Amino acid sequence: MEQVPFDDVTTSAARDAGGWLGALPVAVVATSADGLIVRWDHAAEDLLGYPPHDVLGRHIAELLHPGADRTLGRSLWEGAATGRGVMGTVTAWHSEGRPLELEIWACPVPARHRGGTTVLVFAVDAQAARRIRGSSAVWDGLFSRSPVGIAVLDTQLRFLRVNPALEAMNGLPQAAHVGRRLVEILPDVNGADMERAMRRVLATGEPILDYRRTGRTPADPDHDHVWSGSYVRLEDADRRPIGLTATLIDITAQQQAQFEAEAGRRHLALVNEANAKIGTSLDMERTAQELADVAVPDLADAVTVDVLDSLAGGGDLGAGLIGGAALRRLGKAPLTGSQITATLAPLGRTLTFPPNAPYSQALSDRSPFVIEKLDEETIAPAARHSAIPQRLLEQGVHSFMMTPLLARGVVLGLATFYRTRHVGPFTPDEVSLAGELASRAAVCVDNARLYNREHDTATVLQRSMLPQHIIAPPGIEIAHRYLPASDVNEVGGDWYDVTPLGGGRAALAIGDVMGHGTAAAAVMGRLSASVRALARLDLAPGDLLYQLEAALEDLAEPMLATFLYIVVDPATGHCQVTRAGHPPPVSVAPDGTVSVLDVPPGLPLGVGGGTAFTTAELTLAPGTLLVLYTDGLIEARGADIDERLGELTDLLAQPVRSLEGLCDSLLTHLVPAAADDDIALLIASVNPHGTA
Repeated sequence: MEQVPFDDVTTSAARDAGGWLGALPVAVVATSADGLIVRWDHAAEDLLGYPPHDVLGRHIAELLHPGADRTLGRSLWEGAATGRGVMGTVTAWHSEGRPLELEIWACPVPARHRGGTTVLVFAVDAQAARRIRGSSAVWDGLFSRSPVGIAVLDTQLRFLRVNPALEAMNGLPQAAHVGRRLVEILPDVNGADMERAMRRVLATGEPILDYRRTGRTPADPDHDHVWSGSYVRLEDADRRPIGLTATLIDITAQQQAQFEAEAGRRHLALVNEANAKIGTSLDMERTAQELADVAVPDLADAVTVDVLDSLAGGGDLGAGLIGGAALRRLGKAPLTGSQITATLAPLGRTLTFPPNAPYSQALSDRSPFVIEKLDEETIAPAARHSAIPQRLLEQGVHSFMMTPLLARGVVLGLATFYRTRHVGPFTPDEVSLAGELASRAAVCVDNARLYNREHDTATVLQRSMLPQHIIAPPGIEIAHRYLPASDVNEVGGDWYDVTPLGGGRAALAIGDVMGHGTAAAAVMGRLSASVRALARLDLAPGDLLYQLEAALEDLAEPMLATFLYIVVDPATGHCQVTRAGHPPPVSVAPDGTVSVLDVPPGLPLGVGGGTAFTTAELTLAPGTLLVLYTDGLIEARGADIDERLGELTDLLAQPVRSLEGLCDSLLTHLVPAAADDDIALLIASVNPHGTA
């Protein structure tokens, strides 16, 4: 029989005995076929306490516990001697005089220098073996069946072992891991960051929990994933690092849900902000800029807002999109500090696009136009018309979106969103969000368009109803002003008139229809025409007001109006004054004395119910001024009406160069730059030269 070297036999036998032996001190003993001990190594001495010279040549059964049944031991060696490997548990006797339970494995091997058989015996502490075997079984079960990815790495961060779950996560078998580092096998994850974290664990001994690994692996090379990793240092008995364990859990779905929830919260916050900040005025330019400002930086890195040039110029929709698009840039953000917005056309510029240009197409299609990834190919259609797309690409714009401004079925313009940050292209949710913002702004732009049209209509109607040319009757000098409100909702029914009467007299009239817009202006027109017709019939002031009351009752929609009517005879200075809820007239005597005329106020026209109108009579000195006005002159937000009336009388007490100058002075000092209400003002100087 071929002789086998003893050391090779030992190595082979240890390997065959099971991997758990490597974790225990194993005593190696050799006996002859009849059981006499012929080899006793240092591990055997450490295990049982006998030096080699005390045991060599003795029968191995003599090392068993004196009170134990030695039949088992003898049968084991007999079996081994006949060519069978045997395993079992025996109770040995330690040199210190105590029992020690051993697990043994014995097998026959050919003798090296002589014929016959040598029995090789491996022995370990049974209690330690059970402990190691039990923990190893638990670990092996956890390692092989855990859904968590597990790896063991050495101090050089080379893989020693990975479990099936980690193989599946990485898309690589264990053989591709062992002996290699993470950065070598997975170049598309943040391996360098992870290795820095692992080295910190090796150096400090402090575990790191929930460290994020991101990127792509061969398991799913087309999609990004996120993993949660934890690292724990492995130590020897002296607490020196011998490696580390890594565990990983794929949290991509949870992370995506968290991102979506966070994106939803951000989108809701942005919509709420848009509702608060877009449309704070009925001004197209301001609304367009508000949209651009709200969208930067939460949605885009740069935004422009363009409105159809015909609308921005104060007109209507015009020819629409026939033959292309003409857009005026009304909003842009950020206004400074951005290469992107510096490249784009400035505010106020009118941009013209042919029918086949992307801008024209987006308007014609009435739907968002999105380029997820901007590159040479995608900019080619626009690059034929302008060099700007190429410059934007060079400046880092990687995603692009145009959203039409649609309101009430009408295309008003579009908003364009540019993205340069590394946050990926515009998502469908972000396209929807941009649509919400654009829709909000579009309604406000359309409101501004309708406002301007309504304001112009109401103002034109109002002015057309006023007397175009007032001819002062003999003995009276006249000055008058009409100032429309800045807000279309406040343009209303203020008017004044001067009508010559028989006997050299004249009727001074001023009124205010309670309402605003074109409806109030139309009612004002009916009342002013009725006053002029009734005045020429020379009706008494009270009777004239009764007729106006009846005229208002004929309207389909009830309306109220205040009215002041003065019949003055310049030759005598005699006046008849009747009020219907209107602010009182003010007189300025030739000596500068200012008086608010004490005239019964009466109720506004349109109240009905048999309203009684009282006429007061008074006589004015030659040269006295009569000042008639509507409430817009003396009413102001947050101001007391009596204080404002006092301001009026103080101004009237100052020296007057001319009636025209007095009108201008009153409006300049009493009316803010943007009038809250329309204002009618009529000033008459009665018999200024004292002639009969």
